[in-house]
Amino acid sequence: MFESRASEALGVPVKIGALHWMVLPLPAVILQDVATQQDKPVTIKRIVAYLQLRPLLHKVVSLQSMEVDGAVVPQLSLKAFTQETGESGKGSSAPMSGVAGGFTLARVPLEHLHFTDLTWISRRGIPVLYEGDIDFDERWRPRLFKARRPGVTPETGLTLTRNGNEDRWAARITVGGGTADGELRIKTDSKKMLHLSGELKPRNIEVQSAVQAFNRRPVVSGRMSGSTVLDADGTNIAGLAQTLHSRTQFTVAPGKVLRFDLHKAIKTFGKEHDGTTPLDRITGVMDTKNTGDGVIWTFDDLKAKSGVLTASGDVVIYNRKIEAKAAVDLVDGLVGVPVKVSGSMDKPDISVPKGAIAGALIGTVILPGIGTAIGARLGALFGGEPKVPGSADRKAPLPAGQRRP
Repeated sequence: MFESRASEALGVPVKIGALHWMVLPLPAVILQDVATQQDKPVTIKRIVAYLQLRPLLHKVVSLQSMEVDGAVVPQLSLKAFTQETGESGKGSSAPMSGVAGGFTLARVPLEHLHFTDLTWISRRGIPVLYEGDIDFDERWRPRLFKARRPGVTPETGLTLTRNGNEDRWAARITVGGGTADGELRIKTDSKKMLHLSGELKPRNIEVQSAVQAFNRRPVVSGRMSGSTVLDADGTNIAGLAQTLHSRTQFTVAPGKVLRFDLHKAIKTFGKEHDGTTPLDRITGVMDTKNTGDGVIWTFDDLKAKSGVLTASGDVVIYNRKIEAKAAVDLVDGLVGVPVKVSGSMDKPDISVPKGAIAGALIGTVILPGIGTAIGARLGALFGGEPKVPGSADRKAPLPAGQRRP
Protein backbone atom coordinates (compact mmCIF):
# COMPACT_ATOMS: atom_id res chain seq x y z
CA MET A 1 0.00 0.00 0.00
CA PHE A 2 2.78 2.44 0.89
CA GLU A 3 4.51 1.81 -2.44
CA SER A 4 1.37 2.45 -4.49
CA ARG A 5 0.44 5.58 -2.52
CA ALA A 6 3.98 7.00 -2.80
CA SER A 7 4.08 6.19 -6.52
CA GLU A 8 0.75 7.93 -7.06
CA ALA A 9 1.83 10.98 -5.11
CA LEU A 10 5.21 11.42 -6.82
CA GLY A 11 4.23 10.41 -10.32
CA VAL A 12 6.98 7.76 -10.61
CA PRO A 13 7.08 4.13 -9.41
CA VAL A 14 8.51 3.73 -5.91
CA LYS A 15 9.97 0.60 -4.31
CA ILE A 16 10.43 0.13 -0.56
CA GLY A 17 12.89 -2.50 0.63
CA ALA A 18 11.45 -2.85 4.13
CA LEU A 19 8.79 -1.25 6.35
CA HIS A 20 8.52 -1.55 10.12
CA TRP A 21 6.19 -0.13 12.75
CA MET A 22 7.39 0.86 16.20
CA VAL A 23 5.03 1.64 19.12
CA LEU A 24 7.39 2.55 21.99
CA PRO A 25 8.73 4.95 23.09
CA LEU A 26 6.90 6.82 20.30
CA PRO A 27 4.81 5.42 17.46
CA ALA A 28 6.97 5.48 14.35
CA VAL A 29 7.20 4.18 10.81
CA ILE A 30 10.62 3.00 9.60
CA LEU A 31 11.29 2.69 5.87
CA GLN A 32 14.49 1.23 4.45
CA ASP A 33 16.01 1.16 0.97
CA VAL A 34 13.47 3.43 -0.71
CA ALA A 35 14.06 4.05 -4.42
CA THR A 36 12.23 5.52 -7.39
CA GLN A 37 12.18 3.38 -10.52
CA GLN A 38 14.08 5.66 -12.90
CA ASP A 39 17.25 5.53 -15.00
CA LYS A 40 18.92 7.61 -12.27
CA PRO A 41 16.80 6.81 -9.21
CA VAL A 42 16.32 8.89 -6.10
CA THR A 43 17.35 6.58 -3.28
CA ILE A 44 17.11 6.79 0.53
CA LYS A 45 18.74 4.32 2.90
CA ARG A 46 16.50 4.98 5.89
CA ILE A 47 13.49 7.11 6.87
CA VAL A 48 12.12 7.25 10.40
CA ALA A 49 8.84 9.15 10.91
CA TYR A 50 7.74 9.76 14.52
CA LEU A 51 3.97 10.28 14.88
CA GLN A 52 2.09 12.25 17.53
CA LEU A 53 -0.01 9.69 19.40
CA ARG A 54 -2.95 11.85 20.58
CA PRO A 55 -3.86 13.25 17.12
CA LEU A 56 -3.40 9.77 15.65
CA LEU A 57 -6.15 8.45 17.95
CA HIS A 58 -8.47 10.97 16.26
CA LYS A 59 -7.33 9.91 12.76
CA VAL A 60 -5.20 13.03 12.32
CA VAL A 61 -1.66 12.44 11.09
CA SER A 62 0.86 14.75 12.71
CA LEU A 63 4.56 13.95 12.53
CA GLN A 64 6.63 15.19 15.42
CA SER A 65 9.83 14.65 13.45
CA MET A 66 11.31 12.80 10.53
CA GLU A 67 14.87 11.54 10.07
CA VAL A 68 16.20 10.98 6.56
CA ASP A 69 19.60 9.35 6.19
CA GLY A 70 21.63 8.40 3.14
CA ALA A 71 19.56 10.05 0.40
CA VAL A 72 20.95 10.38 -3.13
CA VAL A 73 19.08 12.92 -5.27
CA PRO A 74 20.02 13.29 -8.96
CA GLN A 75 18.81 16.66 -10.19
CA LEU A 76 17.82 15.25 -13.58
CA SER A 77 15.40 12.79 -11.97
CA LEU A 78 13.28 15.45 -10.27
CA LYS A 79 11.63 16.50 -13.54
CA ALA A 80 9.42 13.42 -13.42
CA PHE A 81 7.95 14.26 -10.01
CA THR A 82 4.37 15.56 -9.98
CA GLN A 83 3.94 16.09 -6.25
CA GLU A 84 2.59 19.57 -5.52
CA THR A 85 3.40 20.79 -2.02
CA GLY A 86 3.69 24.07 -0.27
CA GLU A 87 0.89 26.40 -1.27
CA SER A 88 -2.28 24.39 -1.02
CA GLY A 89 -1.77 24.19 2.75
CA LYS A 90 -4.48 21.59 3.22
CA GLY A 91 -5.65 21.42 6.82
CA SER A 92 -7.31 18.80 8.95
CA SER A 93 -10.46 18.69 6.83
CA ALA A 94 -8.63 17.49 3.73
CA PRO A 95 -7.98 13.81 3.07
CA MET A 96 -4.35 12.84 3.30
CA SER A 97 -2.76 11.76 0.05
CA GLY A 98 -1.04 8.43 0.56
CA VAL A 99 -3.03 7.24 3.64
CA ALA A 100 -6.27 5.25 3.55
CA GLY A 101 -9.00 4.90 6.17
CA GLY A 102 -10.21 8.51 6.35
CA PHE A 103 -7.07 9.90 8.04
CA THR A 104 -6.43 13.62 7.64
CA LEU A 105 -3.41 15.89 7.88
CA ALA A 106 -2.75 18.19 10.80
CA ARG A 107 -2.36 21.89 10.07
CA VAL A 108 1.38 21.34 10.48
CA PRO A 109 1.85 17.81 9.10
CA LEU A 110 5.58 17.71 9.94
CA GLU A 111 7.16 19.75 12.71
CA HIS A 112 10.84 18.92 12.26
CA LEU A 113 12.98 17.31 9.53
CA HIS A 114 16.56 16.18 10.14
CA PHE A 115 18.62 14.97 7.17
CA THR A 116 22.12 13.50 7.12
CA ASP A 117 24.39 12.17 4.39
CA LEU A 118 22.23 13.69 1.63
CA THR A 119 24.03 13.68 -1.72
CA TRP A 120 22.81 16.10 -4.38
CA ILE A 121 24.02 15.13 -7.87
CA SER A 122 24.05 18.05 -10.27
CA ARG A 123 23.00 17.98 -13.89
CA ARG A 124 26.67 17.52 -14.79
CA GLY A 125 27.05 14.57 -12.40
CA ILE A 126 28.90 16.42 -9.63
CA PRO A 127 28.01 15.06 -6.14
CA VAL A 128 27.71 17.45 -3.19
CA LEU A 129 27.04 16.22 0.36
CA TYR A 130 24.69 18.06 2.77
CA GLU A 131 23.19 17.72 6.21
CA GLY A 132 20.69 19.93 8.00
CA ASP A 133 17.47 20.62 9.87
CA ILE A 134 14.11 22.25 9.07
CA ASP A 135 11.40 23.38 11.50
CA PHE A 136 8.05 23.82 9.69
CA ASP A 137 5.07 26.13 10.14
CA GLU A 138 1.73 25.83 8.33
CA ARG A 139 1.74 25.52 4.52
CA TRP A 140 5.21 23.95 4.72
CA ARG A 141 6.79 27.31 5.49
CA PRO A 142 10.16 26.80 7.21
CA ARG A 143 10.38 28.46 10.62
CA LEU A 144 14.09 27.68 10.71
CA PHE A 145 16.17 26.14 7.93
CA LYS A 146 19.78 25.08 8.31
CA ALA A 147 21.90 23.32 5.70
CA ARG A 148 25.64 22.78 5.83
CA ARG A 149 28.48 21.06 3.98
CA PRO A 150 29.91 18.51 6.45
CA GLY A 151 33.68 18.20 6.51
CA VAL A 152 34.25 21.39 4.48
CA THR A 153 36.68 24.05 5.75
CA PRO A 154 36.10 26.94 6.06
CA GLU A 155 32.52 26.51 7.28
CA THR A 156 29.98 26.43 4.46
CA GLY A 157 26.25 26.67 5.14
CA LEU A 158 22.93 28.49 4.91
CA THR A 159 20.57 29.56 7.70
CA LEU A 160 17.07 30.98 7.12
CA THR A 161 15.07 32.38 10.07
CA ARG A 162 11.43 33.37 9.61
CA ASN A 163 10.21 36.79 10.73
CA GLY A 164 7.11 36.03 12.85
CA ASN A 165 4.31 34.68 10.65
CA GLU A 166 5.33 36.77 7.65
CA ASP A 167 6.71 35.21 4.51
CA ARG A 168 10.08 36.88 5.15
CA TRP A 169 13.30 35.18 6.19
CA ALA A 170 16.61 36.56 7.42
CA ALA A 171 19.33 34.78 5.46
CA ARG A 172 22.90 34.10 6.51
CA ILE A 173 25.38 32.33 4.25
CA THR A 174 28.91 31.37 5.32
CA VAL A 175 31.27 30.35 2.52
CA GLY A 176 34.87 30.93 1.52
CA GLY A 177 35.74 32.49 4.86
CA GLY A 178 33.21 35.28 4.27
CA THR A 179 29.48 35.88 4.58
CA ALA A 180 26.44 36.82 2.49
CA ASP A 181 23.66 38.11 4.74
CA GLY A 182 20.30 39.47 3.63
CA GLU A 183 16.57 38.79 3.37
CA LEU A 184 14.27 36.59 1.26
CA ARG A 185 10.54 37.20 0.70
CA ILE A 186 7.72 35.18 -0.86
CA LYS A 187 4.46 36.65 -2.15
CA THR A 188 1.44 34.67 -3.33
CA ASP A 189 -0.78 36.05 -6.09
CA SER A 190 -4.46 35.39 -6.75
CA LYS A 191 -3.61 32.32 -8.85
CA LYS A 192 -1.58 30.75 -6.01
CA MET A 193 1.70 31.43 -7.80
CA LEU A 194 4.70 32.08 -5.58
CA HIS A 195 7.04 34.99 -6.27
CA LEU A 196 10.39 35.12 -4.50
CA SER A 197 12.53 38.21 -4.13
CA GLY A 198 15.52 39.02 -1.98
CA GLU A 199 18.83 40.75 -1.48
CA LEU A 200 22.19 39.52 -0.19
CA LYS A 201 25.40 41.33 0.69
CA PRO A 202 28.43 39.13 -0.10
CA ARG A 203 31.40 40.21 2.02
CA ASN A 204 35.05 39.10 1.90
CA ILE A 205 34.39 35.73 0.23
CA GLU A 206 37.45 33.93 -1.13
CA VAL A 207 36.22 32.87 -4.56
CA GLN A 208 38.48 29.86 -5.07
CA SER A 209 37.60 28.37 -1.68
CA ALA A 210 33.87 29.06 -2.19
CA VAL A 211 33.80 27.29 -5.56
CA GLN A 212 35.83 24.32 -4.30
CA ALA A 213 33.42 23.93 -1.35
CA PHE A 214 30.86 22.64 -3.88
CA ASN A 215 33.32 20.37 -5.72
CA ARG A 216 33.66 22.75 -8.66
CA ARG A 217 36.82 23.89 -10.41
CA PRO A 218 37.48 27.61 -9.89
CA VAL A 219 38.54 30.00 -12.65
CA VAL A 220 39.40 33.00 -10.45
CA SER A 221 40.86 33.46 -6.98
CA GLY A 222 40.67 36.49 -4.69
CA ARG A 223 38.41 38.12 -2.10
CA MET A 224 34.98 39.13 -3.42
CA SER A 225 32.40 41.59 -2.07
CA GLY A 226 29.31 43.01 -3.69
CA SER A 227 25.53 43.16 -3.77
CA THR A 228 23.06 40.50 -5.00
CA VAL A 229 19.38 40.61 -5.97
CA LEU A 230 17.29 37.41 -6.32
CA ASP A 231 13.97 36.55 -7.95
CA ALA A 232 12.02 33.42 -8.91
CA ASP A 233 8.49 32.24 -9.73
CA GLY A 234 6.81 28.88 -9.21
CA THR A 235 3.84 26.95 -7.88
CA ASN A 236 5.87 25.58 -4.94
CA ILE A 237 9.27 25.74 -3.29
CA ALA A 238 10.76 23.31 -5.81
CA GLY A 239 9.47 25.52 -8.62
CA LEU A 240 11.17 28.54 -7.07
CA ALA A 241 14.47 26.68 -6.92
CA GLN A 242 14.17 25.66 -10.57
CA THR A 243 13.65 29.25 -11.77
CA LEU A 244 15.99 31.07 -9.39
CA HIS A 245 17.66 34.11 -10.95
CA SER A 246 20.42 36.17 -9.34
CA ARG A 247 22.31 39.29 -10.33
CA THR A 248 25.44 40.36 -8.46
CA GLN A 249 27.53 43.47 -8.83
CA PHE A 250 30.95 42.45 -7.51
CA THR A 251 34.52 43.48 -6.87
CA VAL A 252 37.44 41.06 -6.45
CA ALA A 253 40.59 42.70 -5.10
CA PRO A 254 43.25 41.54 -5.49
CA GLY A 255 42.48 38.69 -7.87
CA LYS A 256 44.06 36.13 -10.14
CA VAL A 257 42.86 34.33 -13.27
CA LEU A 258 43.77 30.68 -12.77
CA ARG A 259 45.10 28.39 -15.52
CA PHE A 260 45.28 31.25 -18.05
CA ASP A 261 48.20 33.60 -18.83
CA LEU A 262 46.77 36.54 -20.73
CA HIS A 263 50.19 37.96 -21.65
CA LYS A 264 51.30 34.66 -23.13
CA ALA A 265 48.00 34.26 -25.03
CA ILE A 266 48.40 37.65 -26.71
CA LYS A 267 52.09 37.21 -27.58
CA THR A 268 51.47 33.78 -29.14
CA PHE A 269 48.15 34.73 -30.80
CA GLY A 270 46.31 32.28 -28.56
CA LYS A 271 48.55 29.27 -29.21
CA GLU A 272 49.90 29.22 -25.66
CA HIS A 273 48.09 30.31 -22.52
CA ASP A 274 49.16 28.04 -19.64
CA GLY A 275 49.79 29.89 -16.41
CA THR A 276 48.02 32.57 -14.36
CA THR A 277 47.23 36.27 -14.68
CA PRO A 278 47.58 38.32 -11.46
CA LEU A 279 45.21 41.29 -11.26
CA ASP A 280 44.89 44.19 -8.83
CA ARG A 281 41.13 44.39 -9.25
CA ILE A 282 38.24 42.72 -11.10
CA THR A 283 34.77 44.28 -11.27
CA GLY A 284 31.60 43.35 -13.11
CA VAL A 285 28.05 42.03 -12.96
CA MET A 286 27.41 38.27 -12.62
CA ASP A 287 24.00 37.00 -13.73
CA THR A 288 22.85 33.41 -13.08
CA LYS A 289 19.59 31.88 -14.26
CA ASN A 290 18.30 28.36 -13.64
CA THR A 291 16.67 26.79 -16.70
CA GLY A 292 15.26 23.39 -17.49
CA ASP A 293 18.58 22.48 -19.12
CA GLY A 294 21.08 24.00 -16.70
CA VAL A 295 22.31 27.29 -15.28
CA ILE A 296 23.33 30.12 -17.58
CA TRP A 297 26.20 32.17 -16.15
CA THR A 298 26.67 35.62 -17.66
CA PHE A 299 29.36 38.15 -16.76
CA ASP A 300 28.71 41.66 -18.09
CA ASP A 301 30.82 44.81 -17.92
CA LEU A 302 33.88 42.93 -16.75
CA LYS A 303 36.84 45.21 -16.06
CA ALA A 304 40.23 43.99 -14.89
CA LYS A 305 43.26 46.06 -13.91
CA SER A 306 46.83 45.34 -12.92
CA GLY A 307 50.11 47.18 -13.02
CA VAL A 308 50.71 46.22 -16.66
CA LEU A 309 47.28 45.86 -18.25
CA THR A 310 43.61 46.74 -18.28
CA ALA A 311 40.91 44.62 -19.91
CA SER A 312 37.16 44.71 -20.43
CA GLY A 313 34.71 42.19 -21.81
CA ASP A 314 31.74 39.84 -21.47
CA VAL A 315 31.47 36.10 -20.78
CA VAL A 316 28.69 33.50 -21.13
CA ILE A 317 29.08 30.00 -19.59
CA TYR A 318 26.44 27.33 -20.23
CA ASN A 319 26.68 23.55 -19.95
CA ARG A 320 30.47 23.74 -19.50
CA LYS A 321 30.89 25.77 -22.69
CA ILE A 322 32.22 29.30 -22.80
CA GLU A 323 31.83 32.23 -25.17
CA ALA A 324 33.84 35.30 -24.21
CA LYS A 325 35.26 38.42 -25.77
CA ALA A 326 37.62 40.98 -24.32
CA ALA A 327 39.59 44.06 -25.31
CA VAL A 328 43.00 44.24 -23.62
CA ASP A 329 44.93 47.49 -23.27
CA LEU A 330 48.47 48.35 -22.19
CA VAL A 331 50.13 45.07 -23.04
CA ASP A 332 53.62 45.96 -24.28
CA GLY A 333 52.26 49.29 -25.48
CA LEU A 334 49.34 47.82 -27.42
CA VAL A 335 45.82 49.18 -26.99
CA GLY A 336 42.48 47.48 -27.65
CA VAL A 337 43.77 44.00 -28.54
CA PRO A 338 40.73 41.71 -28.97
CA VAL A 339 40.78 38.26 -27.36
CA LYS A 340 38.15 35.58 -27.98
CA VAL A 341 37.62 32.46 -25.86
CA SER A 342 35.17 29.76 -26.97
CA GLY A 343 34.42 26.06 -26.76
CA SER A 344 34.76 23.64 -23.85
CA MET A 345 35.65 24.99 -20.40
CA ASP A 346 38.20 22.18 -20.09
CA LYS A 347 39.97 22.94 -23.38
CA PRO A 348 38.85 26.34 -24.67
CA ASP A 349 39.96 27.81 -27.98
CA ILE A 350 41.85 31.09 -27.60
CA SER A 351 41.92 33.51 -30.53
CA VAL A 352 43.97 36.72 -30.84
CA PRO A 353 43.69 38.06 -34.43
CA LYS A 354 47.12 38.88 -35.91
CA GLY A 355 45.55 41.82 -37.71
CA ALA A 356 44.86 43.49 -34.39
CA ILE A 357 48.49 43.27 -33.31
CA ALA A 358 49.69 44.50 -36.69
CA GLY A 359 47.24 47.40 -36.61
CA ALA A 360 48.38 48.40 -33.14
CA LEU A 361 52.05 48.38 -34.14
CA ILE A 362 51.36 50.46 -37.26
CA GLY A 363 49.32 52.91 -35.20
CA THR A 364 52.18 53.34 -32.74
CA VAL A 365 54.60 54.17 -35.54
CA ILE A 366 52.29 56.67 -37.24
CA LEU A 367 50.90 58.39 -34.18
CA PRO A 368 52.05 57.25 -30.74
CA GLY A 369 49.41 57.17 -28.01
CA ILE A 370 46.05 57.72 -29.64
CA GLY A 371 47.28 56.22 -32.87
CA THR A 372 47.82 52.91 -31.10
CA ALA A 373 44.17 52.73 -30.13
CA ILE A 374 43.01 53.59 -33.65
CA GLY A 375 45.35 51.04 -35.18
CA ALA A 376 44.25 48.31 -32.80
CA ARG A 377 40.57 48.93 -33.44
CA LEU A 378 41.16 48.84 -37.21
CA GLY A 379 43.19 45.66 -36.83
CA ALA A 380 40.39 44.11 -34.80
CA LEU A 381 37.88 45.06 -37.47
CA PHE A 382 39.82 43.40 -40.26
CA GLY A 383 40.71 40.46 -38.03
CA GLY A 384 37.06 39.80 -37.10
CA GLU A 385 36.37 41.02 -33.57
CA PRO A 386 34.75 38.23 -31.54
CA LYS A 387 31.17 38.61 -30.41
CA VAL A 388 29.02 36.79 -27.88
CA PRO A 389 25.46 36.37 -29.25
CA GLY A 390 23.03 38.44 -27.25
CA SER A 391 25.64 39.70 -24.76
CA ALA A 392 24.75 43.32 -25.42
CA ASP A 393 21.04 42.67 -24.82
CA ARG A 394 21.21 40.88 -21.47
CA LYS A 395 22.06 43.80 -19.21
CA ALA A 396 19.12 43.81 -16.84
CA PRO A 397 18.68 46.71 -14.37
CA LEU A 398 20.95 46.73 -11.35
CA PRO A 399 19.69 47.08 -7.76
CA ALA A 400 18.26 50.49 -6.94
CA GLY A 401 20.89 53.15 -6.33
CA GLN A 402 23.71 51.24 -8.00
CA ARG A 403 25.66 52.07 -11.13
CA ARG A 404 27.68 49.95 -13.45
CA PRO A 405 31.41 50.03 -12.75
